[in-house]
Amino acid sequence: MFKFLKEVVAGSGSGLKDFPYSIGEPYASAWGSWTHHRGTSKDDGSPVSIFSLSGSNPQDRHLVAGRNGVKRLRTVRHPNILSFLHSTEAEVPDGPAMKHTIYIVTEPVMPLSEKLKELNLGGTQRDEYFAWGLHQISKAVSFLNNDCKLVHGNVCLASVVVTQTLDWKLHAFDVLSEFDANNEASGSPMLQFEWLVGTQYKPLELTKSDWASIRKSPPWAIDSWGLGCLIFELFSGAKLARTEYLRNTASIPKSLLPDYQRLLNSTPSRRLNPSKLIDNSEFFQNKLVETIQFMEVLNLKDSVEKDSFFRKLPNIAEQLPREIVLKKLLPVLASSLEFGSAAAPALTVLLKMGSWLPADQFSIKVLPTIVKLFASNDRAIRACLLQHIDQFGESLSAQTVDEQVFPHVATGFSDTTVSIRELTLKSMLVLAPKLSQRTISGSLLKYLSKLQVDEDPGIRTNTTILLGNIANYMNDGTRKRVLINAFTVRALRDTFPPARAAGIMALSVTSSYYEMTEIATRVLPNIVVLTFDPDSDVRTKAFQATDQFLQIAKQHHEKLTTGDTMVAESTGVQLKPGNAGLLGWAMSSITQKGKPSDHGSISTTNASNSQVSATSAATPGIGNLIIASSQLL
Repeated sequence: MFKFLKEVVAGSGSGLKDFPYSIGEPYASAWGSWTHHRGTSKDDGSPVSIFSLSGSNPQDRHLVAGRNGVKRLRTVRHPNILSFLHSTEAEVPDGPAMKHTIYIVTEPVMPLSEKLKELNLGGTQRDEYFAWGLHQISKAVSFLNNDCKLVHGNVCLASVVVTQTLDWKLHAFDVLSEFDANNEASGSPMLQFEWLVGTQYKPLELTKSDWASIRKSPPWAIDSWGLGCLIFELFSGAKLARTEYLRNTASIPKSLLPDYQRLLNSTPSRRLNPSKLIDNSEFFQNKLVETIQFMEVLNLKDSVEKDSFFRKLPNIAEQLPREIVLKKLLPVLASSLEFGSAAAPALTVLLKMGSWLPADQFSIKVLPTIVKLFASNDRAIRACLLQHIDQFGESLSAQTVDEQVFPHVATGFSDTTVSIRELTLKSMLVLAPKLSQRTISGSLLKYLSKLQVDEDPGIRTNTTILLGNIANYMNDGTRKRVLINAFTVRALRDTFPPARAAGIMALSVTSSYYEMTEIATRVLPNIVVLTFDPDSDVRTKAFQATDQFLQIAKQHHEKLTTGDTMVAESTGVQLKPGNAGLLGWAMSSITQKGKPSDHGSISTTNASNSQVSATSAATPGIGNLIIASSQLL
């Protein structure tokens, strides 16, 4: 058989040369005589499942039944029924002989029996997942029986497959037939291919081929029995070998037992309708089922219900099987955020779930949603993105940041809400290293120049601090035109003491970028003036900076005296670790919410308190930055 599969992949045999899918390794199990293969699309490499069924001649009765299955699967559509993509029938060589084979291509799925072994769930987590799966299969069976008046004929463990998002889907439609209730007196078979069903799965009336009795029964009678068989196989962990084994209820949960017994009632008319199974049993009332059901109808919930749900979801997610959270809940949550049915609190949950993924999976499953959300007009979502940017910023590529993220984030620089402007500034610590020089000089600096004259003193202070932190991402020309003007003309002359202090620290941090002439004629004169500032913190920092720049001047003098002109050109001295750390700390704690009064003289206590909140939120010294940045264009 494997040789045969390789020939199919190679396109040998009539009718398969243009088959747009590649057939991979088979799974260990499949329903009936079918073989279930992994597969991929030749167009884009996307995964699919390929089911094949072979016979010695076109009239082989298995092939006839298989054609019925193909026709039914193609025409019956439901969220809990396997999605059909493509089918073909071809004559292919198998050694010296020729075999006729039917191929069905579907969405990528895995046999339920194999997925359960892989998940290896136990206890409450197992029962909750089984409840969700049975919920889905019951809906599929109810749709066939009640809405379409069709009979599946062989609902069992083998007829259920699992998608990549861990949803259960019903397939194996070879036996599927219309429920013929109009001819109750007829003794002719209603299920043409019932011989495909194993004896252990047949209810008594089907075993006896009592078609008259079957026609008088409700359309769900046969499939309700099948649901009972499925439940037995799930909880016993073994394939049903004999019908009598269904009486062994030791493994069936007590909350499900009454409905299990009603499904297997010996009288067909008394069997439980699949549509009632979900409603009647407390077995289906659990955290996993309720969570998924709520998320699937999220767009119908009001804002109060959504907020309450998403506040509780992080704790609930911790209690659910991790793989189910990542493969089922996370994709639903991402989709809800993308299409606007989920509010900002859902983003926090998405990031928490995403943190459980490996880095490569995070980039595939979470990042695309985050990038799209930056274009959202919802201010709460924008604020949430900025607040948590440190959790995903490093995963964003430079191109994505420059072309897709920054243009939307930049709108926050001119937002009417102070907190959004603060968060936007803070986000630049993560995003600026990924921006191109064109974007920094042509766009970012223009926004920052406006924020230097912002009405909020905290914003002015933080802008200065941001410039000090991103100076190393600017090119030499930009630094020469921008930094000194930004720090001396505005920052050191700001009426808000922490803004002046931030200007002094920014000059100290960027000292290595200034020539000796600039230090002597522009930096030192402006700093020395602040040594008798009304604010003690400003005075202290001014004396420290004066000492630092005088040391640079002294070193320059000594180099010139010894004739080492090459070394003299490098005038920068490393900032003391304490000051460098403070500049970083101030930017990372944007907490100022109020509006301190703009005055030059405040008490020492108030000044130090303001320093804590405002040194991370204000930016002085960008007065001439508008001119400087325009010169770069």
